Order: sequence, then C-alpha cells, then structure tokens
Amino acid sequence: MKHLIVILFLSSILRISFGQDIYVRINQNGYKPGEKVSAIILSKKKLNGTFVIQNDEKEQKIKPQRIEKGLWGNFDYQYELNFTAGPSGVYEFLYSDEIVSEIIITKKPYSPYLNDLVTFMQQQRCGYNPYFGVVCHQNDGKLFYSPVPDSTFYDFSGGWHDAGDQLKYLITSSNATARMLMAYQMAPEKFVDSVDHLGHGFPNEIPDVLDEAKWGLDWLLKLHPREDWLIHQVADDRDHRGFKFPHLDNANYGWGENSYRAAYFATGEPQGLGEWKSEATGIANLAGRTAAALALGAQVWQNLDESFALKLKKAAKELYEMGRKQPGFQQGNSFGAPYRYGENSWEDDMEWAGAELFKLTAESRYLNEAIEYAYMIKDDGALARDSIAHYEKYPFMNMGHFSLHEVAPDTVKTQLEKWYKSNLDKIEERAKRNVYRIGTPFIWCSNNLMVNYITQAILYEKMSGDKTYRESMHRHRDWLLGRNPWGTSMYTGIPIGGEVPDNVHLPSVALINDTPNGGLIDGPIYQSIYKSLLGLTLKNPDEFAEFQNDYVTYHDDIGDYSTNEPTMDGTADSILMWVLIDQ
Repeated sequence: MKHLIVILFLSSILRISFGQDIYVRINQNGYKPGEKVSAIILSKKKLNGTFVIQNDEKEQKIKPQRIEKGLWGNFDYQYELNFTAGPSGVYEFLYSDEIVSEIIITKKPYSPYLNDLVTFMQQQRCGYNPYFGVVCHQNDGKLFYSPVPDSTFYDFSGGWHDAGDQLKYLITSSNATARMLMAYQMAPEKFVDSVDHLGHGFPNEIPDVLDEAKWGLDWLLKLHPREDWLIHQVADDRDHRGFKFPHLDNANYGWGENSYRAAYFATGEPQGLGEWKSEATGIANLAGRTAAALALGAQVWQNLDESFALKLKKAAKELYEMGRKQPGFQQGNSFGAPYRYGENSWEDDMEWAGAELFKLTAESRYLNEAIEYAYMIKDDGALARDSIAHYEKYPFMNMGHFSLHEVAPDTVKTQLEKWYKSNLDKIEERAKRNVYRIGTPFIWCSNNLMVNYITQAILYEKMSGDKTYRESMHRHRDWLLGRNPWGTSMYTGIPIGGEVPDNVHLPSVALINDTPNGGLIDGPIYQSIYKSLLGLTLKNPDEFAEFQNDYVTYHDDIGDYSTNEPTMDGTADSILMWVLIDQ
C-alpha cells in the first residue's frame, strides 16, 4: 500500500510544469536502484541553470545536455538529463528552486501492476464476461469455406474479444495464450490467485494467469474440432456498428442481430469478398503457433490435470502435422473494409512448435525440424524492417528462436543469438534518428512492436549473457511509461494517479464511463498513416496539441481507434514483458 500512495503523490507532481514552460519526460512508474536514468526536458526557453535531484538524505546537481538534432515537436529547447538512480526513495527534480517533477526509486517497480494486466484480459472474455457480468455470443458460429455445407453450426463460443470490437482471431489468441503460459513458466511466484476460473472473486488455488491461459486453451481446442480441421476467425468487420454491450450485439451476419456469426475455416487459400480478399498461401503460421501454445499448456498442466495435458498434447501434435502439410500463412478476413491482419510469415511459428513439442515429447524429429525452420527464417521479422504492413511478420518477434535455444546444440545456439543480435542492431541504428532514441517503427500498433523489442532484448541477454542492449531496452520500456513527447503511460491505469490513457476506444468507456486498468493501447503512429485512415474522428479537443509533432501522433481520445485502442494480444505480450523487466 505504501508503494501505491507514493506513486499517487508522484504523479500529481508530474502534472505541474515550471511556469508552463518546462516539462520532464521520465518513466512515471519508477526505476530500480543503480539503473541509469535518462529524462527528456522540454522547454520553450533556454535553460541556463542546473537541475537538482534530491531527497531527505542526498542532493545531486546535474547540468542538462542540450539536444541539437532530431528534435520533436514545438519546443525549441530540448535537453537530456542523465544520472544513476540512487537507493530506494522518492526524489524531487528542482530547477531554480521549484519542483518540476519527482521520481520514484524502488526495487520492484512493476510487480504491483502485473495482476492488472491479467485482469484486463478477463474483461476481454467472450462467452461469460466477468467484467460486464453477462453471457455473450453463444451462437458462434456458422462455418464458411469448410468441408461441410456453408452455414453449418459448430460451437466456437469462448475466447477473447480482440480489442474494442468483438471479433475473435486465432492469429492473436494463439500468441496471447502462449505468452501467458511462458510468463508463468518463467516466474510462477509473481502471479496471484484472486479469482476462480470464471473471474469471480473467489480464489481457486490456481494462479489467475493460468485461469486466463486455460480460457484461451479451451477456445483453441474448440477451433480444432477434428484431426484435420482448424478454424481461424469468428466474425468480421460487420461487427463494427458502434460501441455495444457484448450480450446486446447489434451486428447482423445474415441471421438477424445478436445471432449467429460467421466462422472461417483455415483453407490456406485467399478468403473474403471482392477486392479485400486475403493473400493466404497456407496455414502453417496458425497451425504452428497454436501447436506451440497447446504444447506449452501440456507442459504446465502435466502437474495440474494429466487428462487435460494429454488432450492438449494430442491436439498440438495434430496441428503441427497440419502445418507440415500446408506451409504458408493464413491471414485475417475482412468483409467490407480494407483492414485485416496481414501476417505473412510462418517458419518462426513452426520452429516454435517444434521446439515446444520436443520439450514435451523428447522426440528428436521435432528438434531437428525446429532447427530446419530456424535456418529458413534466420533474422527476418518485424524488428528487421523500417516499416511493415498491419500485422505483417506477426507476432513481431521470433519466439521460436528463444524456445529452440533452450534445447539446441551449441553451434545452433550461437547462430540463434546472432540472428537476435542482428535485429537488435537494426533497432539501435534506427534509434539514432530521434531525440528519444526509439528504433521501433511507428506503424499501427507500434506499442506491440515496442513490447516485443523489449522482450527480445531481455531474452537475448538471457541467451547470450551480452548486456549490450540493456540501456536501449530501458529507453523503450521508459517510452511506454512516460518518457515520450506526451508524457503519458501507454497502459490504462498504470501507474496509479499518473498521466495515463483514460478516454480509450473501448465499449466500457462509451457505455459505462469506466476504463479498465492494465490494457496496452495501440500507441503513436506516423502522421502519414493517421491521415490515411477511414472513419477516424476525434471527439474532444486534443489535450496533447502542444506536444504533437510532424513525425508521429497520439491522442487520448475515444474516437482515435488507431492510437488509443487497447488490444488483447498487446496486453498478453506485455504480461511476459512485465515479468521479464522486473527480474
């Protein structure tokens, strides 16, 4: 409780500026003792003095270093303030004897909020939604493109709503499930048990993150009802009919409002209507990633429920074989709009599946095939590119390389490390172009890429022992929590009392004026992308107008679905990242 009270006090100071001319951009959540702190100072006037950083026991004077190149925004004077975090405590930033900000130093700045991320996942649930206390979408769904006649019903209820809308995708849900399971495997002691499997406030002797992962696993199994079947999407952009309670869905897929929804069979061929057809070439991305998630689940549940673990193992092996037979990628489907999840890679997913199946079964063929897939994908991926299309190269980092590294021969381990390093070097090179030294591209869902870069940097350090990228990882982490032009966290409700997104693109905001804590928002995007998007209208004056720039933009506005919509998969990715940054 003491930690939360301190953060509340901290953020109330953060909102104060020196004569409305000086703004300090730091990680609002705080730093660990001994970390290098880099704060950005924005001012419309030249600063000639020094900053004082002090608490009751210590005072340190630091002269800000003026930044001459790569400036963002309307402030002619931008500075960097560098120092090393001292012992735990609350420190004041002073300039000309006035407090302009505060900083908190604590050994575990992230642990208090980990459960918020898991709780956000609970309120994204489809089927029974504990946040709204309703049952929804029990008529999911009627099959299309499958071996049975169109409109044949199968039970695909469950899973998670994707973001502020109510679509459901295997593309994102397979990854989300796997990330939560990995987070638990890496640090089981960090997760609490506060609810039962339905999200009710009664502990059930199972960590909440595993209750949530099982919600995903159960849905993944439903999407694989037969040995050679896989369903990849439920609903489409016919869903987009304004904000709505999930049990009062007004979307109509041909059977009336709030009735059956379309379910799409993974054929490995282009699907959709007219010019918005996907570019699918196979199903190995989804079959492989789902197999990896199920294999991870089987590893965890071997000690919890052996029969469930065996069911997961069987399905994982079947899906892996489906991926072997149909290499290529299945993309998301759109109905009447140009936007879809355009994943176009698959070898990394099969590598991930092979590595996890080897750990589960000890069958050498899985290890050998995982190595083959690793050498097919090499260092290609989202982090290697200056810019990518929407969800191209998903899930934005190659988790297969890390999974394989745990069991690979030494020569392969070395190569996997080199491929990770190649990606990280490219981020570092791009980071030189701006004052915040951020190297991930500001495409739609830029925060997802940010989270995945941070995750890969930490995993690389675990794999190799090389700490080269730690400072870069910290800069990107700090960006997500306030060291950015707008001085805002990119997580709803984190930290308590801080500058956080609260007018986000979610039904709960529009319908009951509530913003659930713990959701990762899409994040800033290039101005060129923002200006090209359809149906985007701000509902309120821009509170960050003074801090916008010609390069990227962000709005804490419910009308901005491109920068201010929390995503289910980004939040799940963050659960793993959150565990890693607090180790």
